[in-house]
Amino acid sequence: MSSRIDFNNTEVAFQGKTNSDLNRAYWLFKMISSNTLIKIGLPLTEAAFKIGLPIGGIVKKTIYKHFCGGESIGDCEEAIDELAAHNVSTILDYSVEGEDSEESFDRTCQEILKTIDFAKINKNISFSVFKPSGVGRFELLAKVNQNLELTEEEEKEYSFYKMRVESICRAAYESGLPVLVDAEHSWIQDKVDDLVREMMEKYNKEEAIVFNTYQLYRHDKLASLVADFEYAKIKGFHIGAKLVRGAYMEIERARAEEKNYESPIQKTKIDSDLDFNHAVSFCLDNIDRIHFMAGTHNEDSCLLLAEEIDKRGLEKDDKRIHFAQLLGMSDNLSFNLSIAGYNVAKYMPYGPVKSVMPYLIRRAQENTSVGGQTGRELALIIKEKERRKLN
Repeated sequence: MSSRIDFNNTEVAFQGKTNSDLNRAYWLFKMISSNTLIKIGLPLTEAAFKIGLPIGGIVKKTIYKHFCGGESIGDCEEAIDELAAHNVSTILDYSVEGEDSEESFDRTCQEILKTIDFAKINKNISFSVFKPSGVGRFELLAKVNQNLELTEEEEKEYSFYKMRVESICRAAYESGLPVLVDAEHSWIQDKVDDLVREMMEKYNKEEAIVFNTYQLYRHDKLASLVADFEYAKIKGFHIGAKLVRGAYMEIERARAEEKNYESPIQKTKIDSDLDFNHAVSFCLDNIDRIHFMAGTHNEDSCLLLAEEIDKRGLEKDDKRIHFAQLLGMSDNLSFNLSIAGYNVAKYMPYGPVKSVMPYLIRRAQENTSVGGQTGRELALIIKEKERRKLN
């Protein structure tokens, strides 16, 4: 039963970590817990990369090693195997951000297609994933979202963007490997949603292959999930839903204030929590047509879902339901859920160190903005270090 899950069991949480790994994680989270270091140190690191200072080795041995699988798919194999040894699957996430040329978008698209091909031979890959702004220019998507008239060149550019999205979804469908479409900022999300819904209608006839992401820290996203479900019922396809709280809270609020419109972000964290849990219940109520992933580091939400799976008489390893966390974070959730028999996946970012830095900076900033998360990670690491000393 889910009541036996103990998220404070650090022996299980860190079973794959050596003492050296634990020490590195300890100092890393100590640094991340410092808001001053995040505000000053990370921009300086980014600037050092830009002017060519030789700091790549330091970054690679610290923050990169903890949160990333490697620079290439091949480099990730050892980390994938380590997770699989504890019944945790991998979501290979090519995490290059901030590029804006057609050539870079084509490269990213080809790399995502490679992850889908790799999953054919490595069954420990449970999902593929891509970020829409990784295969299309952000400013273009913002212009489309505002329904502004495009130039002839922009029309062609937007057509290429849609072709890339289509090629990834089609490859996922042909391989039988679900693909997660990551969320974006609110001012480009509506048109992203429209295209993903179109892909779901096309490729989710028999099962959920294409998954959209619903950021429940937005006050309108529970309604979006319900509306998509009603549309899917009419059109006869399955919904793929990745449920998260969200990743752009401070940026969203600042932009809304600057441009004088209502912030899309919930007024309180309690509101976000309630909508997330309502979304979990809604998906379970409609599990015959909704396949979903709870992408969360929140212990209460994980426990709620685990208990609901049991209460409703569903199999713990029902392939329609997954938990997911980021590599290097919340191992107490991932490994204690997996040892209890639930489906768990870890997002495994990879890519060249310099190119993945924007992703790593964003993750570090998110960690300092999520109340208690960094402190929780540190407390668990300290507890495990003490347990090992006693033993």
